[in-house]
Amino acid sequence: MNRLIIEFLAIMFAMMCIMAAIAEAQPMDKNQTLSSKQQGIIPIAAFTANGDIEKLETALNKGLDAGLTVNEIKEILVQLYAYTGFPRSLNGLGAFMNVVEQREKKGITDRLGKEPGKMPAGKSSIELGTEIQTRLVGKPVTGPIYAFAPAIDAFLKGHLFGDIFGRDNLDFQSREIATISALASMKGVNPQLQAHFSVGFNTGLSELQMRGLITVLAASVGRSEADNASEVLDKSLKLVGAVPIVSGRKSK
Repeated sequence: MNRLIIEFLAIMFAMMCIMAAIAEAQPMDKNQTLSSKQQGIIPIAAFTANGDIEKLETALNKGLDAGLTVNEIKEILVQLYAYTGFPRSLNGLGAFMNVVEQREKKGITDRLGKEPGKMPAGKSSIELGTEIQTRLVGKPVTGPIYAFAPAIDAFLKGHLFGDIFGRDNLDFQSREIATISALASMKGVNPQLQAHFSVGFNTGLSELQMRGLITVLAASVGRSEADNASEVLDKSLKLVGAVPIVSGRKSK
């Protein structure tokens, strides 16, 4: 009887070793889920966009607790002026300044984070922005609306993608998570939301991560915003699929 027990235990041990080897040979792709920092961006961008300052302050505190640096959050709030307008961005920055001051009074020391580096020498904002826009979209951006109003094309390339996206203290994935979350919290901008889902894929975000973004949106912002975003994501997937076209800056 003792011999049978020993043989049984030996077999079980061998099976456990085999299962461990299989698990080691097939590691889980860590990029399939949003990090806590990435999740923290979603309500910050959403409440900046819809102007709910009380909920924004709560989201800002949670974002700092999740590991976002002060400068990363500043960068998110500054970038959002291009999508939500100066008033929302300025209100968001005012709320963040208040949050930082209150945390300092409580003795909480938050990491300041990286300042943006210098822009590439010998390259104009238009040149840099055109390169970044083409990389993120996956091809040169043209269209009737840009021929009709060339100024908006110049502003998008030179200012949005050059002056703003060209700042290197926030990676492209984080910028797109912020943009998607903000657009999903605004009415009447589904074409732009769909375009940015596509750009998000081009930065390396997966379909599962996009679904995760919508899950956070549903839990922290609202079901109607999440349902609309889900429908728009489905349309985007039909056009581009879930495979990234080009890679963006790696998320930190």
